[in-house]
Amino acid sequence: MIKPDPRVIAPADLGTVHMVGIGGSGMSGIARLFLSNGITVTGSDVRDSSNIEALRALGVTVHIGHDEANVGEAQTMVVTGALWQDNPEYLLALEKGLTILHRSQALEWLTRGTRLVSVAGAHGKTTSTGMIVTGLRELGADPSFVNGGVVQSYGLSSAYGEGELFVVEADESDGSFLLYNTAVALITNVDADHLDHYGSLEAFDQAFVDFASAATELVVISSDDPGAIRVTGKISGPQVMTFGEASNADVRLAHIDTTTGGVTFTLEYLGTKYTAQLSVPGRHNALNAAGAFATLVGLGFDPASSLAGISEFGGTERRFELHGIRRDVSVFDDYAHHHTEVNAVLTAARTVVGSGRIIAVHQPHLYSRTQHFCGEFAQTLENDADLTVVLDVYGAREDPVPGVTGALVSEKFRDQSKVAFIADWQAAADHIAKIAQPGDYVITLGCGDVYRIIPQILGSLEAKN
Repeated sequence: MIKPDPRVIAPADLGTVHMVGIGGSGMSGIARLFLSNGITVTGSDVRDSSNIEALRALGVTVHIGHDEANVGEAQTMVVTGALWQDNPEYLLALEKGLTILHRSQALEWLTRGTRLVSVAGAHGKTTSTGMIVTGLRELGADPSFVNGGVVQSYGLSSAYGEGELFVVEADESDGSFLLYNTAVALITNVDADHLDHYGSLEAFDQAFVDFASAATELVVISSDDPGAIRVTGKISGPQVMTFGEASNADVRLAHIDTTTGGVTFTLEYLGTKYTAQLSVPGRHNALNAAGAFATLVGLGFDPASSLAGISEFGGTERRFELHGIRRDVSVFDDYAHHHTEVNAVLTAARTVVGSGRIIAVHQPHLYSRTQHFCGEFAQTLENDADLTVVLDVYGAREDPVPGVTGALVSEKFRDQSKVAFIADWQAAADHIAKIAQPGDYVITLGCGDVYRIIPQILGSLEAKN
């Protein structure tokens, strides 16, 4: 794992930029903005993807596989945090003395001189960022933005706008959200995560205190989340606005109805109540909308118009995204990789699946997270899904840990008839096709590459037919 080096200050002129891991949502979004700045961009990644195809269509040379020759004559290298430190392109950049920027430092370069809205939190960042961007666009504010996922209505994860506002999804996983010159900070929650980086819950909380206290105008933060409550009491400096279901919230969420296919709710702000309906399901999305609403009204926009704009949000890719229906079995994908997120997704799915069952396909993410939270994942999956298939761990930036596999999660199930640990993907797809019934929802869960099993699941369903 490569972490940002705070001693490195991105120069005004980056020259040609080579991006290692360019296919990720955040990295590809940054690449598009570099292109808009007239910067020549090249890149590399381990495999092709739709993001890479889109960049190639814009004229970017992208290499599949990592090799020193890919670097070419670049003056600056941008790396993703998931990169291994023995990557040959990274080692060559060190040898040649190139400017090496972490993804977050490249984003800081892009946001210089703007009025920055940074969205942070253990869960809900991508959706909340998408809601804010959608609301601002509907309000005519035309913000620039970089999101961790594609906003479906626009088909983009990033774009330059004509307005003064720049909205970014700020990553807390490695502390890089502290690099930005944030004007308005939205904190969706402070649920314990990334303890492999922070080492303790206290250090995790303190990072959010530092992030919030550095905001120059406003902090919008959950009134309900226990971690957010701990952080709120320690914030110094900016104005603080809270949102949630708590009776003392500045923006109070109430009357949540998840039986409408989407979600309907009421927000009370300064004594006036506003009602809205979203097309995306789940009470967690009502909470995300409340945070986005608080951000917009905190920026000075009209409350009714702000909520109407947010209501136009149509979702982001890899957030309860339908990929196909075979034999009347619907196959969805979601980025959820923390047990709280898994609970939110499966609870939302339960409101729309009707009489069908939910079959969760869980790919544990990171050996450290699996080791720490295997019991919590098992409890959530057993309680919220009808059946679960557990795949093996997606290690990402971590080296394997002996004895840590997906079996750690499956073994924690009280009722073993509700779970199967299957490391081989084709065998897992065949098993899913065997147990699925008409009306069921199959939902892949994880922020690794679990979405790549979906064609195999659809193929196995077709083969059974």
